Amino acid sequence: MFGIGMQELLIILVIALIVLGPKRLPEIARALGKGMREFRKATQEIKESIDLESELKEIEREVIMDEVKTEMPQKPTKKEKSPEKQQKDSPEKHEKEEKNE
Repeated sequence: MFGIGMQELLIILVIALIVLGPKRLPEIARALGKGMREFRKATQEIKESIDLESELKEIEREVIMDEVKTEMPQKPTKKEKSPEKQQKDSPEKHEKEEKNE
């Protein structure tokens, strides 16, 4: 857990039993357990909060990228000609295309 082996843990418990006494040791152990539980719960909530913030930032980036993509004019494909090119084409060319179809 903290790099403490079984022998070290037993020595710490014996010293705590001698210093605190058998009556107060269970009370202190309960209080210490509750404190650790609350600490873990608080750290878990902080982690979740950070994760939510990072997810929110990622969603904001995606929305901004989508907005930028929709605002940018799209180039016409080879099959689709821009209106300027259609005006430049002669009517004869349109007649040939219609005959081929």
